Amino acid sequence: AAQSYRLYAGPKKLSILRRLGLYQEDVMAFGFWSPVCKLLLFALNQIHRALPNYGLAIIALTLLIRVLFWPLTHKSTESMKKMQALQPLIADLRKKHKDNPRKLQEETMALYKTHKINPVGGCLPMLIQIPIFIALFVVLRSAIELRFDGFLWIRDLSEPERLLAGLLPIPLNILPILMAAAQAWQQALTPAADASQQKLFLMFMPVMMLVMFYNMPSALVLYWTANTAS
Repeated sequence: AAQSYRLYAGPKKLSILRRLGLYQEDVMAFGFWSPVCKLLLFALNQIHRALPNYGLAIIALTLLIRVLFWPLTHKSTESMKKMQALQPLIADLRKKHKDNPRKLQEETMALYKTHKINPVGGCLPMLIQIPIFIALFVVLRSAIELRFDGFLWIRDLSEPERLLAGLLPIPLNILPILMAAAQAWQQALTPAADASQQKLFLMFMPVMMLVMFYNMPSALVLYWTANTAS
């Protein structure tokens, strides 16, 4: 018996695959983050219609996300400032109840309640942005739009910069270094619960982020750099 097949040979572009039907858009492999991925890709392409370059579109999308999350970010900053102001009182409680950890915890939580402070409030904006970050990572990994699209010195936003490859033992990626510097600067400006914690973050977080992002697609590093610096 004769059998017929329908094949598609072309770019993994969501707008094209969606028109083909038969769940062909699943080849994008967005997985669990599919709704957020599709929303971010749609927003990125719409912004690109007004801006001639995907690098500029990523920066614009970053600023848009920052505006949308500004109320939470502002609330987080205020919470950290209040936590910083309470440090002398918490230090007194630690001295007073140094031999009674349970009492120390009860008194500390009562202090937070009296001053209407959520001790984990400063982490909320970061936790909410994690799904967006993961979804954007999946989009930049799967979508064809950024392929061979350059920005400033970056030749291809879908790949690491890899400058001086073959001349250096490790290819040079400038953007992750700028991102780590922006992270250190941001940490220096962000109020911490205590000075030792701030010093630890200043030393540890930028280095960890530099290692994590060094070989990631330039588009993703550009997003995080713009997000950190804005």
